[in-house]
Amino acid sequence: MRLTAEQMEQFRTEGWLLLPELFTPEEVDVLRREAVAIYDQHRPEVWREKNGAPRTAFAAHTYNEAFRLLGAHPRMIEPVEQVFGEHVYMHQYKINAKSAFTGEVWQWHQDYGTWKRDDGMPEPRAMNISVFLDEVMPINGPLMLVPKSHNAGDLKASHDLQTTSYPLWTLDEETVTRLVKEGGIVAPTGKPGSMLMFHGNLVHGSAGNITPYPRKIVYLTLNAVSNYIRTPTRPEFIAHQDFAPIVPVDDDALVRYARSHRQAAE
Repeated sequence: MRLTAEQMEQFRTEGWLLLPELFTPEEVDVLRREAVAIYDQHRPEVWREKNGAPRTAFAAHTYNEAFRLLGAHPRMIEPVEQVFGEHVYMHQYKINAKSAFTGEVWQWHQDYGTWKRDDGMPEPRAMNISVFLDEVMPINGPLMLVPKSHNAGDLKASHDLQTTSYPLWTLDEETVTRLVKEGGIVAPTGKPGSMLMFHGNLVHGSAGNITPYPRKIVYLTLNAVSNYIRTPTRPEFIAHQDFAPIVPVDDDALVRYARSHRQAAE
């Protein structure tokens, strides 16, 4: 799968691109079920909110077959390789919950700031990919993006270890206000199976979720192989150190897994 010239131009100028319903309901259904089963597990890769609700499950592609197939899916890998012009490897893989009623805030930040400071990533040549497992609506804590902010470079940030249960290098209000005056704010929404791509320097955040509607999203960070991290400080399940290029699976691999899984349960 390749992006069109218009899609490439939107990503270049705006810093983000939404591909609606890229994955089918059958593919998403099996991922959603597997995500819930992972959240029920007690393992170091599953982090929780202060109230105990699941927040993030890291590295699911290393211990779950459905998420392994998603992490090597050609509908996701090929567009990113098209943007970077080279092969990519998996830098980070997580399933963010944003649970109904309890999902907490993610402060305004750039992801490259964390990759640079904590992992020693040389350049912002890693792509954020988010695959919606639930419908993302304007009311259930959608990701908010500041268009064009990827052109602002690597911004000064503070390490927030207090506000939420996940440490972030966050931006101050003055910086966010200035960038929003220039680019505004968008909150891409869509049906399950939609895929959002956004630049590692794009400023983003999300509010809490006080609705009855959960908002599970799979986030993957695909890094150009030549841009491998040099000085990782975080656990391997958060910042991966297997720099081998991802070998894409067949396009129907996830569908075949879903059907075999269903037949086994019948």
